[in-house]
Amino acid sequence: MNVKNYFSQNITSALKHAPPGAWMPVVPDGCVRLSSGFPDASLVPVNQIQQAVTRMLNEEQGLPLHYIGSPKIDQLQTWLRNRMYERNIHINPEELLVTSGACQAIDLIARILIDEDTFIIVESPTYMEALEIFQNYTDQILTVPVDQDGMQTDQLEALLATRKEEDQPLPKVLYTIPTFQNPTGTTLSSERRKHLLELAETFNFLIMEDGAYGELHFDQPVNSLKSMDQSGRVFYIGSLSKVVAPGMRVGWVAANKEWIETLFCFKKDLDHPFAQSTMATFLENVDWPAHLSNLQSLYQSKCSTLLNALSEHMPANVTWTQPKGGYFVWLTIPGADTATLLEKATDAGVSYIPGKYFYLQQEDGLEQLRLSFSAAGEEEIVEGVRRLAGVIG
Repeated sequence: MNVKNYFSQNITSALKHAPPGAWMPVVPDGCVRLSSGFPDASLVPVNQIQQAVTRMLNEEQGLPLHYIGSPKIDQLQTWLRNRMYERNIHINPEELLVTSGACQAIDLIARILIDEDTFIIVESPTYMEALEIFQNYTDQILTVPVDQDGMQTDQLEALLATRKEEDQPLPKVLYTIPTFQNPTGTTLSSERRKHLLELAETFNFLIMEDGAYGELHFDQPVNSLKSMDQSGRVFYIGSLSKVVAPGMRVGWVAANKEWIETLFCFKKDLDHPFAQSTMATFLENVDWPAHLSNLQSLYQSKCSTLLNALSEHMPANVTWTQPKGGYFVWLTIPGADTATLLEKATDAGVSYIPGKYFYLQQEDGLEQLRLSFSAAGEEEIVEGVRRLAGVIG
């Protein structure tokens, strides 16, 4: 039996792309993992989460283990709304949907907005897992380059104007990580944020704002696009993966009521009630400002360590971004093929993610790579950069 004969047409089309995670390098033992885009293990509040589970089960017995979970799930939604209010995003209860991580949120939004004929826009480079999700729905993907101030909205405007003038289909939705972007670490400037929202009005498209790293600023907080949205065009996608624990898979979408109602219809009961109940119990007892300040301080220190090591060890022709938050630094090595270079790097004891995986047209990222400072220790970071510089020459 040929199972491929049974796939739907859209699945057959999607399967021509590389499978999820094909970009993930094999990292030998003893290798410095500058490829790992996950939290520092010491910052995941294991003891507090363990205490939350014990307290919750003692109080509620088996209730959190059932389909609907604990009543504390409602408290989780309230906590998220209150936190968003503190960040100048004012939403009603019916304008928020808790999801199983940010990726489920992205997939749900794609599911209700995108079909094979839908044109969308992404940054170039962009988050590779979001790109994988979008390619499950459409091949009509347009790209706009990123520089040190985020998406180049002047080039976005030129692209849209040309398509309109030539009577080509205009995009329905734009996906962006405007704050501490993955993979570049860059942040969309305030002027470009305003320009992007103006373009959304002028050319009638929606915006998916991925705010996964927005809380991890090193200096001043950055206003989200959603906080500036006056017409309900922005879907804000949030996540607790980077600031609490990624394995708990707690994310959310904030959008107008009609969008949330539709997303809910397709999410159905694809929840993790136990994880959400546990998260709610954890959050009701945590000193959030202190927790967040600790994260910001440590990641800022790690980022400074990485940047200083790059300045000390890298050849003069190598350049990199200067993030003001988040997890990542983006390197450009003129004349290199960073995918080919990776084997030599891992042999030398350091890993990274080649830049090509963050691009729709992979050849655009051959000279670039992503380093993460979030998971490795500071001594490891310095040693990893030294090893990488030795490979680059």
